[in-house]
Amino acid sequence: MTEVWWISLIQALVVINLVMLAFAYTTWLERKLLGRMQNRYGPNRAGPYGLLQPFADLVKLIRKESFFPAASVEAPYIVAPAVSLFAALAAFSVIPFGAGWEVSGYHINGEVANVPIALILIFALGSIGIYGFIVGGWASESKYSILGSMRTCAQLVSYEVSLALSVLGVVMMGQSLNLSEIVEKQGATFWFFGPQFVGLLCFLFAGIAETSRAPFDLPEADTELVAGYHTEYSGMRWGLFQTAEYVNLITLSALAVTLFFGGWHGPWEPLGPLWFLLKLFLFMAFFIWVRASVPRLRYDQLMSFGWKILLPVATLNALVTALLVVWVK
Repeated sequence: MTEVWWISLIQALVVINLVMLAFAYTTWLERKLLGRMQNRYGPNRAGPYGLLQPFADLVKLIRKESFFPAASVEAPYIVAPAVSLFAALAAFSVIPFGAGWEVSGYHINGEVANVPIALILIFALGSIGIYGFIVGGWASESKYSILGSMRTCAQLVSYEVSLALSVLGVVMMGQSLNLSEIVEKQGATFWFFGPQFVGLLCFLFAGIAETSRAPFDLPEADTELVAGYHTEYSGMRWGLFQTAEYVNLITLSALAVTLFFGGWHGPWEPLGPLWFLLKLFLFMAFFIWVRASVPRLRYDQLMSFGWKILLPVATLNALVTALLVVWVK
């Protein structure tokens, strides 16, 4: 069954606003967890337990002067942050968070858009989002920004290959590119994190690199590059880049939950989306934990890890899975 158009529109608006709210409080959660892991408090002034800190940051970004480099290429410089954020939000639209519901005779899907090739669409939108980072650095006409965008291009494009190969085993076991069907397959059999453990590890490593998180945060290496591709950005333009980065983190965590940990399935089925949200929270906490405890890699270590280790391992995992699927059939 399909939704009527106005239900899809309402659902899209609700999901986008929930994702933006999740982004705001992911920044609060990260600062709180990093503080506790490093024996300090984190945000504790704006509201009880610092809960109003995201809103204080928003007001600060809106009021902050948004300078404009005189030498920059105007149109690409302005559009680049919006492109990155649009691609990040659009990718979340195909993530299923429930099996679907019937309310007053109307059907409501468990995702904003139920696409037969949802997994390919997510990778395609991720590739489009990279253009925002690259063009933003180039259009700034700054040597620091250009160096940062070159690093971004090298890292994100190379690790995309490993990320795509790491999920091929899941596609073969789920026999579909539709994320809802992959989740249903896990509900009918078993969660794929067991038989696809090697693929899961490759997915996590490549995913951390794709979101430019520590220890793969060289595109924004402040000690060498000042701030990477967004050196010449400030105010809300800089805020859009940061929003895109955190939304990509949320989307990647949701994709990991969907592909390897049964999506909305849990020990007690009626809870549905609550299981999805709990798993999503645990994955995001894991990424924050990695940032707090693992030092940044050097650039040569970063590239070697991607091409010499992750890529062969992900390829081997996909080949072994293909042989097993053929053998079982």
